[in-house]
Amino acid sequence: MEDIKKRLRLYKNNPLSLILFVLVILSTVFTIGILLFLIGYIMFKGIPNIRLDLFEWEYNSVNVSLMPALINTILITIISLLIATPIGIFSSIYLIEYAKRGNKLVALIKLTAETLSGIPSIVYGLFGLLFFVTTLGWGMSLLAGAFTLSIMILPLIMRTSEEALKSVPDSYREGSYGLGAGKLRTIFSIVLPSAIPGILSGVILGIGRIVGETAALIYTAGTVAEVAWGRDFLFDSTRTLSVHMYALASEGLYLNQSYATAVVLLIIVIVINWFSRFIAKKLSKV
Repeated sequence: MEDIKKRLRLYKNNPLSLILFVLVILSTVFTIGILLFLIGYIMFKGIPNIRLDLFEWEYNSVNVSLMPALINTILITIISLLIATPIGIFSSIYLIEYAKRGNKLVALIKLTAETLSGIPSIVYGLFGLLFFVTTLGWGMSLLAGAFTLSIMILPLIMRTSEEALKSVPDSYREGSYGLGAGKLRTIFSIVLPSAIPGILSGVILGIGRIVGETAALIYTAGTVAEVAWGRDFLFDSTRTLSVHMYALASEGLYLNQSYATAVVLLIIVIVINWFSRFIAKKLSKV
């Protein structure tokens, strides 16, 4: 009650603060409202259309199964993260722990990362088509799509990892050096474990972008509704859940199944976010 009275007195003396406070509240309510509306609309349209035949192993014009696309989404996400995550983390370690302040190379790397993060996904798709698909001769394949997506999420992982490393107090490093640990051991034993929650947040955002990407994958991975399988599965043409949903909606014959796919995609993103946060909390306690 005392706090409320203080706030009222403050707003009475300074009307601009009241206006800004109201704008902040309205913006928050508006953002949450849009999110709830989108989730509710997708659930309302999609849940009634979820049937068992959507999860059959083989896709055909009768069941338009999403199972091949679901498996391909998992595969392309894992491969993209295996490529982009180590490069992004190690680049951030160099920028924070090794590079000198005012270094021109550091400024060039940051400018490049910011430029890459602002490029539309369709441009990445055209680059992947020209370089991975055509020049390297990989064809429209799982590998071409994974490399294209890894380039897309690399700036995101770099930025979040950099901020996570910056947030680790210098006293941690100084204490480690004082106990006789070298720079490399300090980074991997003290700094990185402390920065893991922040790094994981970047990986989560990267997963969200991979799962929801369509334009880049149409030109690089293709739209074949089959599971990438066999010894040369990396060079099989595939489709992910987002591409599957786009294909069903664009055909105009399977809109209900498209909404059902959207529900599955939404649930996957929510589960990934929850699981990643759970791991981050566990690691931060350790």
